[in-house]
Amino acid sequence: MMTSDSPAAPARENFFLARIVRRLRAAARAIVAWVDSSVTPVSAEASAARRVDWVRLAPFVGMHLACLAVAWVGWSWTAIAVAAGLYLVRMFAVTAFYHRYFSHKAFRTSRAMQFLFALLGASAVQRGPLWWASHHRHHHVHADGEHDAHSPQRHGFLWAHAGWFMARANFAARASLVPDLARFPELRFLDRFDALVPLLLAAALYGSGAWLAAAYPALGTDGPQLLVWGFAISTVMLYHATFTVNSLAHTLGRRRYRTRDSSRNNLFLALLTLGEGWHNNHHHYPGTARQGFFWWEIDVTYYVLRLMAALGLVWDLRPVPAAVREARRVS
Repeated sequence: MMTSDSPAAPARENFFLARIVRRLRAAARAIVAWVDSSVTPVSAEASAARRVDWVRLAPFVGMHLACLAVAWVGWSWTAIAVAAGLYLVRMFAVTAFYHRYFSHKAFRTSRAMQFLFALLGASAVQRGPLWWASHHRHHHVHADGEHDAHSPQRHGFLWAHAGWFMARANFAARASLVPDLARFPELRFLDRFDALVPLLLAAALYGSGAWLAAAYPALGTDGPQLLVWGFAISTVMLYHATFTVNSLAHTLGRRRYRTRDSSRNNLFLALLTLGEGWHNNHHHYPGTARQGFFWWEIDVTYYVLRLMAALGLVWDLRPVPAAVREARRVS
């Protein structure tokens, strides 16, 4: 019978102690990575491609749970207007700049405007511009292939929708794919401290609500209410609208073009995401500033970019050549 004095007992205790220490260190690194994304989680390598970092998952779950606080803070037309406005502004920052500008270079702009919309994009709580663009470029190289991180055909709907970015292997930006963006120190800063802008937005909403409650009580809002509606509810809606492009836009809709992936065109998603639902169009020709190739395909992001171009804020919007628009048609 083995006793506590036998040589195996201390060895077993040391094994379990070492295991606990490793787990505590891994958890600590994951918590620090909430603030500084240059601290990559333990096991952030290819073998961890389907391994969720549960500590990193906590803020995502917390954001959803915070929406339940609406039962205590109530609602007002002011809060709903703020939530809707922030949804639209941040969705445009994601679709026009994180996607069409940073990921695909579909138009040009000034460095100041680039930074302004990088800030707005960061406030959407979808990580920094280098991370977002690098993973999206990787997606186009491997769309619905073995190495596509969020293919619903390869990994299932839920993983494509909201699982893949929780994986340790997808935590870091794919730096080799974005050297053009990495040369800007302000973009590297936003990418490294990607929690900073969302936290500032949350604080600003709470402070604004508190001020409105004191200065304009007839508006019926306050700090907690604006925080819940303007930050939590608006952001969660923004999350899932954006995520549908990875999941539903590769599952439901019509295919106009023969692409090597399963991308679809979907009017409902286009309305929800300001034009991103014309996803089969996009995979056919990713480099254009417009995703609705025809006049009846509503693309709000492109309309706003046209307005910004008229004002001189952006320029050189890349069009869809007629020959490209007619090539590889399914029907």
